[in-house]
Amino acid sequence: MATQLPATRPMNPRFSSGPCAKPPVFDLNNLADAPLGRSHRAAVGKAKLLEAIETTRDVLGVPADYRIGIVPASDTGAYEMAMWTMLGERPVQMVAWESFGAGWVTDVVKQLKIEATTHTAEYGDIVDMSALDYNNDVCFTWNGTTSGVRMPNGDAIPADRSGLTLCDATSAAFAMDLPWDKLDVTTFSWQKVLGGEAAHGMLILSPRAVERLESYTPPWPLPKIFRLTKGGKLNEGIFKGETINTPSMLCVEDYLQALKWAKSVGGLKGMIARADANAQAVADFVSAHDWIDFLAVDPVTRSNTSVCLKFTDARITDGAAFAKAIAKRLADENIALDIGAYRDAPPGLRIWCGGTVETSDVAAMLPWLACAFEAEISS
Repeated sequence: MATQLPATRPMNPRFSSGPCAKPPVFDLNNLADAPLGRSHRAAVGKAKLLEAIETTRDVLGVPADYRIGIVPASDTGAYEMAMWTMLGERPVQMVAWESFGAGWVTDVVKQLKIEATTHTAEYGDIVDMSALDYNNDVCFTWNGTTSGVRMPNGDAIPADRSGLTLCDATSAAFAMDLPWDKLDVTTFSWQKVLGGEAAHGMLILSPRAVERLESYTPPWPLPKIFRLTKGGKLNEGIFKGETINTPSMLCVEDYLQALKWAKSVGGLKGMIARADANAQAVADFVSAHDWIDFLAVDPVTRSNTSVCLKFTDARITDGAAFAKAIAKRLADENIALDIGAYRDAPPGLRIWCGGTVETSDVAAMLPWLACAFEAEISS
């Protein structure tokens, strides 16, 4: 580091893009009401799970006729469950502009072997969503966690589509305004924007998605944890807190506390405002320094949660090594932890700016980033 170091340090150096920072008020003592050692099928367990579902509905503004279920294996489990149970009824449009979207393409094309058209864009860019055939099913991520590129809105998705839209919203939910009327399947995980614990996913289904589940049976075998229907009808219990497998009631309690905190800061609007303020602090820093820029090409598609940056100084000969060195300097000083770019992404940094991060911590971290750059470029 440079000899003249900033006077202020972040109170919380956790800027990881997942698992993400806990809410600022997090306290283990607040989890004392978790019904540990009790069956999740007991009345107290089911009540907690149903509370998690309905509070999610309240904070996110999910329509009353949409089902919300808690499912195994985080966002990945929820999205896999949707693909394996609903796809195959018609061709699919697969959309990818970063690594997780590319993973869903692999599942559909190589594992399920469904007739698919794949639309891709390089890191930093986004697919033209208006060019898709929405008479097909469409699979996409709302926010590219590893690219820092998001959909600005759902205007490109037609209201009169014949196919289903399957949206991976894991780093968007609670930080971006999701247009529920344009989304038939939406998934996310607790450990992203709300800073909850990992291993639990949320599956949100529109009435059109439920209709697909009840009218179509895929030709492949379904593992038990993927089965959403019984006797050709939706298993409604899953969407009332009767989970397919055993959830962690400690994690459920932690999620409930995170939801309570989200409501205390203004609900969805407050959470979006917090993320926007964090991302704006980074944007102001980028504007003031000519050696760093956003990976996202178009400011309209720039994420307000997983903010991805690239170094642009001509003196840098090995971008990957340089970025790793910067991340290491900041981690060694306990200024910013886990901010290296995702392993499949272009070299750079990824700063989590979701609502559980305090803007004051982002502002305190950025001068240290400038010091780390100067120290590394001079070494």
